[in-house]
Order: sequence, then structure tokens, then C-alpha cells
Amino acid sequence: MTATSRSFLILHGWQNHRPKDHWQHWLADQLTARGEHVTYPQLPDPDDPDLDVWLERCHALLAAQPAGPGHERVVVCHSLAVQLWLHAVAGGGVRAERVLLVAPPSDEVLDRYREVAAFARPEVTAAQVAAAAGLTRLVAGDDDPYCPGGAAGRYGLPLALDTDVVPGGAHLDLPAGYGAWPSVLDWCLDPAVRITARTARATDRRPGP
Repeated sequence: MTATSRSFLILHGWQNHRPKDHWQHWLADQLTARGEHVTYPQLPDPDDPDLDVWLERCHALLAAQPAGPGHERVVVCHSLAVQLWLHAVAGGGVRAERVLLVAPPSDEVLDRYREVAAFARPEVTAAQVAAAAGLTRLVAGDDDPYCPGGAAGRYGLPLALDTDVVPGGAHLDLPAGYGAWPSVLDWCLDPAVRITARTARATDRRPGP
């Protein structure tokens, strides 16, 4: 491994069958085209997920990532995958260098749906989250219908997370217009970048050979 090597694990949310227009699919394609090591799996039974099964898969996927001195493991989670990561952190035994948590739903929203009620946020502390990754960034819309009151207050403050709030971003998904999302790609390549609303620019396009 070189000092600049890194790998990306991209984890989707509930009912996500990895549509090609979703920003996570776009991100996986963009990173792969740049020669990065990318894992973007379909998690089991995305319409009726089992927390224990998803946790087992999460641990296995993270363990399968390249590792070694100077290697950076980056995990990118959207929606229900945020709760998945927090459950993994609460249970112990996971470690990454960077984690991006995008648009987590609130517990009361999850409680409305039998399929995902078990994913409600576990008892997890800011210290545990900090121990699981060198840098954890939260990104959320200020008007997410799946997180009334805002993720910044529900997750960012109690877990002491570095947070970017996207005005009018809603759930930061396809219905909200989040196909290509250049600033997320930029953050993947440079953790100092702040994540902002989707804008069209040159990085939307796949780089040439």
C-alpha cells in the first residue's frame, strides 16, 4: 500500500436498489473511473431489511476492505445506512478513517414502518463515534421530511459531529434531485471540502482516459 491509497465502501438505505441515477451510484462510477477502490454492494432484502443481517454484512464488507499502514478506508452511508453504521459503532469492532453520514431518518419516522423499526438509533455516544473513525461528517437537508426538526439537532449536536446543512436538500435522494453531486465527490477526494447543494459542473462528467 502507498501512503495515498484508499478504499470506499458505499452503503445504501431502505428500498434502494442502487438505481443508476442515484448520487451514490454516480459517486461509485466517478470514483471507479478515477482508479479508486470502490465497493458498492446491494444489501440483502432492501425492501424488508433485517438489522442483524445488515450488521453482519457491514462487518464483513468493512473487513474485506484493503488495510495497512497509510491506507484510508472511507465509508459513505445514506439514510437507513446511517443507522446501520451507528448500530455497528455501538456494538464495537468497526473502524474506518473517514465516514460520511447522509440524511439519517428520525426514530419516530422509522417507528411508523414495521420493516425498519428495529433500525432506530441505538444507545451510542459521541466518544464511540469518534473512536470508530478519525473523521465523521454529517450531511443533511434543513427540510428533510424523514427527519422532522433536522438531523443537525438530532444527530449532529448529541454526537458532536462535523455537520454540513444543505438548504432545501430534503432527503438528499433522487426525488430531491440528487443524482450527480460534485461536492460529495470532492469530499471523498479531499476531506477538507465542505459539502454543499448539488450543482452541475465539470466533475459531473466521467473523466477521459
